[in-house]
Amino acid sequence: MAAYLVVDTDLTNPELYEQYKLKARPIAEQYGGEYLVRGGKLSVKETDLWSPVRMVVVRFPTFEQAEKFYACAEYQEVLKISKQSAKRTVCIVEGV
Repeated sequence: MAAYLVVDTDLTNPELYEQYKLKARPIAEQYGGEYLVRGGKLSVKETDLWSPVRMVVVRFPTFEQAEKFYACAEYQEVLKISKQSAKRTVCIVEGV
């Protein structure tokens, strides 16, 4: 069953974040990740729990593959760039 890595990102240093994007994508793809949403037009309808800023959605073949991607040493190194250039909320959710 597919799983989705869902990320809400508030960029604090867009130029540095570009480096993160370039390095993170090939790692995600190694784990079967496919980017479905990467920024783009956003229409927020309800904000009882949070108000999203910039959404990213990556589909993985399984929940386990998504977890392996996020935990792998290569991604953890690249993640340091993200933490220097953005504030994020990240979750992995199993699909239907």
